[in-house]
Amino acid sequence: MTALEGSDRQPPQQHAVDLKNPNRDLKLALVNELETTLVADMDRLDLKMITSAIRELREAFTTFAPYRKQRKVTVFGSARIPPGDSRYVLAHELGAAFAQRGWLVITGGGPGIMDAATSGAGPQNAFGINIRLPHEQEAAPGLDESGHLIEMKYFFTRKVLMIKESSAFVSMPGGLGTLDETFELLTLLQTGKAQLAPLVLLEPGGGDYFGPLLEFLTDVLVPQGLVSAPDLNLYRRCWSVAQAVKEVTTFYHNYDSARIVGQKLILRLKRLPQPSLLNALNRDFADILRSGAIEPIEPTAWEVREDDLLSLKRLAMNFDQHSLGRLRMMIDRLNEV
Repeated sequence: MTALEGSDRQPPQQHAVDLKNPNRDLKLALVNELETTLVADMDRLDLKMITSAIRELREAFTTFAPYRKQRKVTVFGSARIPPGDSRYVLAHELGAAFAQRGWLVITGGGPGIMDAATSGAGPQNAFGINIRLPHEQEAAPGLDESGHLIEMKYFFTRKVLMIKESSAFVSMPGGLGTLDETFELLTLLQTGKAQLAPLVLLEPGGGDYFGPLLEFLTDVLVPQGLVSAPDLNLYRRCWSVAQAVKEVTTFYHNYDSARIVGQKLILRLKRLPQPSLLNALNRDFADILRSGAIEPIEPTAWEVREDDLLSLKRLAMNFDQHSLGRLRMMIDRLNEV
């Protein structure tokens, strides 16, 4: 129960913003936004939603903060698949394989595929972001004891956390919730609203869960011009744990991350391409540039100010944000370095 619902808890103490804090501008903006919200003409439900969303995100960010530099993979999948099912076994093996490579596994925290991936990784190597439902969503065992269980009221805050905290995604067979998560993620990748990351569609060999979905994309949406053909590069279909793990880890073989600074997209890499490959990239991917060329640069002033991965190499370009599928193809070429 929140204070807005009549809780008998004491109101939180007021804290002044530390003027020496490097994030003071954002904290002051948050205070100003809160003051504006308090005087706005909103009904009780509006205020309850705002309060719950802020609290859930703050608590979750605090939980993840000590693990921010560790790679994480989010696994989507059905809560209704029982132990012993081939899809459950595959998810269990997937969780174990990522944990062995030092990755953390994030799931929705419930039964089925989520429990399988969690138990495979082990509670110390897994996080569950559980949604409070009147049925079907009992948390996977072990997460609460490890301190890695986060409970949320809203689906949208859970999806924010799953996508923000992860470096890779594996979608397995599931119902409406799984499809919602998978296609929202695809939308964010396609529009550049999420960091470009590998998305694997995984099911046991011989299964045909994803087949009809992908046929709809390729046979209906692309011919009608509703999806661009290069957007189909934003996911990979796999039938084994080995394929899925290879797809994810290969994506980070050379590529590390991206950041927009001013008008430039900056790709951070472990190694720069040789001049011959750089020339080939400028020739083969000229269509994704608004102007200029793909060229090596030193860390930008903003990155230096924030001490943002300064040891990595950098390529900069004036990137056309409509070409994320083609950018994924270019990153695959850079990963061959």
